[in-house]
Amino acid sequence: MPAYSEQEIIAGCRDKNRTVQEHLYKIYYSMFLKVCARYAKDMEDAEQLLNDGFLKIFNNVSKFANQGSFEGWMRRIMVNTCLDYLRTKDLKQSMIMHVNSVPPEDNITSSVGNTGLENMEFKELVSVIQSLPVMTRTVFNLFVFEGYNHAEIAAQFKISEKTSQWHVHQARSLLQKKLKKSDPLKVNYESKSI
Repeated sequence: MPAYSEQEIIAGCRDKNRTVQEHLYKIYYSMFLKVCARYAKDMEDAEQLLNDGFLKIFNNVSKFANQGSFEGWMRRIMVNTCLDYLRTKDLKQSMIMHVNSVPPEDNITSSVGNTGLENMEFKELVSVIQSLPVMTRTVFNLFVFEGYNHAEIAAQFKISEKTSQWHVHQARSLLQKKLKKSDPLKVNYESKSI
């Protein structure tokens, strides 16, 4: 398969050239599957989200204005596809959570250690993240992996910033417990504030 420049890929996708679309799919398959897997409840759903996201990319590539990164634009579509999935009627009920008391800011200090995460296989890490409650997993993903701040997350889900902070704290706490249980030597506890 010939190598294409980014501009050739964009032009080919705008022309609905199947060969170019397949080339783009193969280049970003692994990267975007990892993004989708963090939001999905299992790998089957992650693959469906990936395919839905690529369909949106192919159908909307003409809207890409060549401003900023094409990869960043596609990643945003993948994340939004995952968030749309989480907003569906079936999953909405499992996302509802009322948090009456949020730990004070200085009590939210523990995080999953980088060394423990670096030593994990991708499938093992995804499995642990997928085991988190839906809303907690989603807020954690947006905060840690996508770089959203608590104000943006709160606006996205119509929750308070404190609730967003609580979900990140809860995710870190649950991940630490699960990682420690699976292999106590893999977890390196560090102190980091949200």
